[in-house]
Amino acid sequence: MAAAGPGRAMAAAALCLGRAPPPPRPLVVILGATGTGKSALALQLGLRLGGEIVSADSMQVYKGLDIITNKVSPQEQRLCRHHMISFVDPLVSNYTVVDFRDKAVALIEDIFARDKIPIVVGGTNYYIESLLWKVLINTKKASTAPGLVTDRKVELEQLDGVELHRRLSQVDPEMAAKLHPHDKRKLARSLQVFEETGIPHSEILHQQQEEEGGGPLGGPLKYPHSCILWLHADQAALDQRLEKRVDDMLAAGLLEELRDFHRRYNREKVAENRQDYQHGIFQSIGFKEFHEYLISEGNCSPETSALLLQKGPGPNVPPVYGLEVSDLLRWEEDVLKPALEIVESFIQGREPSAEPVKMKYDVNENKRSHRVCELCDRIIIGDREWAAHTRSKSHLHHLKKRRKLEAASRAAEGHSGGTQTSGEDSSLLLP
Repeated sequence: MAAAGPGRAMAAAALCLGRAPPPPRPLVVILGATGTGKSALALQLGLRLGGEIVSADSMQVYKGLDIITNKVSPQEQRLCRHHMISFVDPLVSNYTVVDFRDKAVALIEDIFARDKIPIVVGGTNYYIESLLWKVLINTKKASTAPGLVTDRKVELEQLDGVELHRRLSQVDPEMAAKLHPHDKRKLARSLQVFEETGIPHSEILHQQQEEEGGGPLGGPLKYPHSCILWLHADQAALDQRLEKRVDDMLAAGLLEELRDFHRRYNREKVAENRQDYQHGIFQSIGFKEFHEYLISEGNCSPETSALLLQKGPGPNVPPVYGLEVSDLLRWEEDVLKPALEIVESFIQGREPSAEPVKMKYDVNENKRSHRVCELCDRIIIGDREWAAHTRSKSHLHHLKKRRKLEAASRAAEGHSGGTQTSGEDSSLLLP
């Protein structure tokens, strides 16, 4: 058990003196799309409020590829203590979110015990969810014995997605109905849960949701005194920022980093035709896309290399406070000052002046509905996704094409003496 930290000691002293103990330190979570400035805000808050930063990025846990995974610099790490960065060997392919959760929760508890504020910086949503809610299921530890499969989930992922979906449908039809047949990783995980616990994955999730304090997103909150800062920006501003980030990465030595990593960890796998871009750090955005560039380098003309390179690149929810980050010139006014006021309010046990985001929730919305768009030959999961699909350019293009064909067919039938009226086939025009 961790020794009582200064915060606990102060609380005990306050009780002895008959005073109300100070409010607990909050868990601060910073979310946002790539390029919104999550790491910068975390560093500023950490420096001003005595916090320590816990990275929740599934790629940054691995050693190497510092540029492409956008890790904070060694200088920034010296300014404010960072955790969960560069500690897993790149060749480890069975590091899971359960491994992350177990290590990160212990770190958060230690930060609290030292009366500091843990600041979780998001890059991977399900990593953050594992820290906020009871949502994970422990299964058997992977075997490391020579000659044995290291992870049952990895073994299952070697099967075809359709076969995985068929197997899951037999043992857990509810979960199978929620997952896309192409989502091999989630299908394999649900099968693994059933095989290693004997209980359907969906049943375990229901049990968690029904626990006291649970809800639609999972079991009870681990840290009730939490606040989420959500950084958002106009898409045009983000696009411009991301273009600059790619340029900055190239200038910082991205290609050299990829070459070195490929030489040390991937070249031998490619030679044996067993490279794996679905697990571990090899999932990093960009690494797979640079595959042709890396293996062809030195074997083709500079012009061809350059061409390849161009081809590559509810009730249990904490309050969420939105911060507009479109205009970086207004960072201090629009982002840093409001964020400081919000977190300081939590530290002092009072309501922030800022209003949390009102989460729109349709009680009738089915996030796991299963529809087939025969027009586009696609399976769509979820009401919202279906609505978005029917408005998408691709679907509308196929719809327009079908209507033209139907109009041509009707015209041909009219010329051949057909008597069908326009009203009789009006249903064909409906999406």
